[in-house]
Amino acid sequence: MTGPSRRRRLAAVAVIALAVAAGSACSSSADDPTDGGAYLVWDPYPQFADDSEWVALLKKCGTSAGVTVERTGYDTTDLTNKALLAAQQGNSPDVLIVDNPVISTLAEAGALTTTDDNKLDVSAMEKNLLGAGQSEGKTYGVPIGANTLALYYNKDLLTAAGVDPAAIKDWTSLNAALSTVKAKGKKGITFSAIGTEEGSFQFLPWFWGSGAQLTSLDSPQAVSALALWADWLKQGYAPNSVINNTQTTSWQEFATGNYAFAENGTWQLANAEKLGFSYGTIAIPASAGGPAPAPTGGEFVSIPVQKNTGRYDKSQQIVACLTSADNLLTTDTTLSYVAPVAAVQDRQAADPKLKVWVEAVRAAKGRTGDNLGTKYPKISESLWTAVQSALSGGKSPQEALRAAQAAASTR
Repeated sequence: MTGPSRRRRLAAVAVIALAVAAGSACSSSADDPTDGGAYLVWDPYPQFADDSEWVALLKKCGTSAGVTVERTGYDTTDLTNKALLAAQQGNSPDVLIVDNPVISTLAEAGALTTTDDNKLDVSAMEKNLLGAGQSEGKTYGVPIGANTLALYYNKDLLTAAGVDPAAIKDWTSLNAALSTVKAKGKKGITFSAIGTEEGSFQFLPWFWGSGAQLTSLDSPQAVSALALWADWLKQGYAPNSVINNTQTTSWQEFATGNYAFAENGTWQLANAEKLGFSYGTIAIPASAGGPAPAPTGGEFVSIPVQKNTGRYDKSQQIVACLTSADNLLTTDTTLSYVAPVAAVQDRQAADPKLKVWVEAVRAAKGRTGDNLGTKYPKISESLWTAVQSALSGGKSPQEALRAAQAAASTR
């Protein structure tokens, strides 16, 4: 996508990025990968050093394509800003790996090539995961893996309370379990309801599990989901701290051993092995039964627009290598992700501890799916504001969501 219209879109989005970045540095013309030389890869994994398995895989994929790869890992927010500014300046990296909701922002800015342009094969990717990288019928990248949410439970506590986690199939049976746990003098459930994207992310399984849609925040189904959470606080099933909890502080509460359940994600699996008690996981139940659709986390591998279109062929080879079945299994094990390909998911599900997570990802939805694209951040902010208002007692669930729908419609 070229020409004045693309430049205007990039400029408009880059102004926003500059404000968020608050003056953070961007790539200089000396770093311009379109002039030849090494192929640049930017990713959101600064925790991985140059001697990590992840960087070794990147270099291996570069070698198989006959090029040298230079990789830089950035914090997620910083990466988004740098990607937008680099696109405006015409010096984007050859391969860009970003959090899946960011894809729609970059696509709207005209910063990414489509899979029709770059010839990436996404036919084997699961449709519910691929949807997060699609907008207006076009696909802008390949999912490298996904994480999502489920309910961790304290086996020791539930056994002592006489609660069978396998019997929890819907909201009614979950509420009964929480009531039993409280009656035994223990604490019920902890989660994150903070006024940020984390709060929306954690509320979405209950919102979608009620049958609600993000295009109608104040539907009766949506109200029932927020009423569920609000009632947990009123009944003492969940602590008031959830209003300020991040997913990390919520996990820390669960790790005390005093809570029966915690809503959290695959990224806590390593920490779960360090708990001082036995744990298990179950899918978050939908209101009427079955697993609720949870939002997908995880990244997409994309190929940004380049001045020198001759570089796309090698970039395509690098991405195809990174997202091949064998490499996906290795990568997703490193990242604690569930693979985006059914055949690899089946291999992961052979591990009993991953089976629930594979099932959860198969039922999951992309936050920007349903063609919401860049509308999602506005909807999400309205949603987390409503959650905060209802849980703090400022408004009833119905009033809070009515205000959220009005705000989302005008933003």
